[in-house]
Amino acid sequence: DVQLQASGGGVVQAGGSLRLSCAVSGFTFDDYDIGWFRQAPGKEQEGISALVSSEGTTYYADSVKGRFTISGDNTKNTVYLQMNGLKPEDTAVYYCAALDPPFSAQDMRSIVDYWGQGTLVTVSS
Repeated sequence: DVQLQASGGGVVQAGGSLRLSCAVSGFTFDDYDIGWFRQAPGKEQEGISALVSSEGTTYYADSVKGRFTISGDNTKNTVYLQMNGLKPEDTAVYYCAALDPPFSAQDMRSIVDYWGQGTLVTVSS
C-alpha cells in the first residue's frame, strides 16, 4: 500500500524554524515526485514545494522561496521541508503528496496521486 505520513508541525514564534517530515512507503522516489501543499484557514490549498526526482530539480512557490528547503533521504524514504524565517502567514495545515510525473508547478493538485495526512503549523506573532 502507498502511504505518506507527514509530521513535525507545531507552534513556533515568528522568525523561528520547523522541519516537516514526510515518510513514504509502498513506492520510491523513482516512482513519484513528492510535493508539499498547505491550506490556511479560509484560503485555497497552495502547492509550495516539490522534490522533482523525475527531473532532478526542486520547486518552490514564490511565497516560500529563500526560506524553505526541500530535501530527500532515500535511505529513510523520507522527504523533509526545512522551514526557516517563519511568518504568521505561514500558519496552515501542511500536506505531503505523491505527484505523478511530469511535474507541473502551475497545477500541482492535478498531478497528485496520493495524499498524506496533514500536520498543523502555527506561527505566532
